[in-house]
Amino acid sequence: MASIIENFGGILLTAMGKTLIMALYGLFFACIIGLIFGILSVLKNKVCNVIYRLFVDIIRGVPMIVLAFFIYFGIPLAINKVISGNFTLTALQAGIVALALNCGAYMAEIIRAGIQSVDIGQMEAARSLGMSYGKAMRKVVLPQAIRTMIPSIINQFIITLKDTSILSVIGFPELVNQAKNVVAITMDAFSVWAIVAVMYLIAITILSYSAKLLERRLNRGRKL
Repeated sequence: MASIIENFGGILLTAMGKTLIMALYGLFFACIIGLIFGILSVLKNKVCNVIYRLFVDIIRGVPMIVLAFFIYFGIPLAINKVISGNFTLTALQAGIVALALNCGAYMAEIIRAGIQSVDIGQMEAARSLGMSYGKAMRKVVLPQAIRTMIPSIINQFIITLKDTSILSVIGFPELVNQAKNVVAITMDAFSVWAIVAVMYLIAITILSYSAKLLERRLNRGRKL
């Protein structure tokens, strides 16, 4: 195990960095997607509600590996048939899109629950002061909802970080993909996967502790 760390530790650390970067990009775009569909879910408009429900149900109903294959192979093929071109997606681009869509569906539910946790009187009071619905949502409701949502968002980031391992199937050089290469060279699957497990464990433990610490502080702030 020591020799693997010495010879391939740098490769695995670089791969872990790429894994974290992909997860961060995925979460960033997932927050945007989740915010859009989360707001659609609380609007008093049946069309918006149906759009929200269709998106969430479809994305959550499709396995992540199928979504990754569809985006990486299926979408470019469909586009090229239409435009007769040579459109392609890199593994990084396809991976970020797959993560963003998958995580975005869950983020939409988190944001919907966060908005609905704010007393409806807050929106009514803001509207009575002459604020538009959008301004009241942006200035009054969302700032309060975010306090409730942050721990769940961090937990979703942890899940997204784990989901990056699935993207090894489309060739992105994240941690699992690079670990497979190291196993092929060293023929020591036990040591390599033990090292990878510890790397994931450290990253996820730090994130989990951060989520608990942040939740504690937010709860303390509410009491004050």
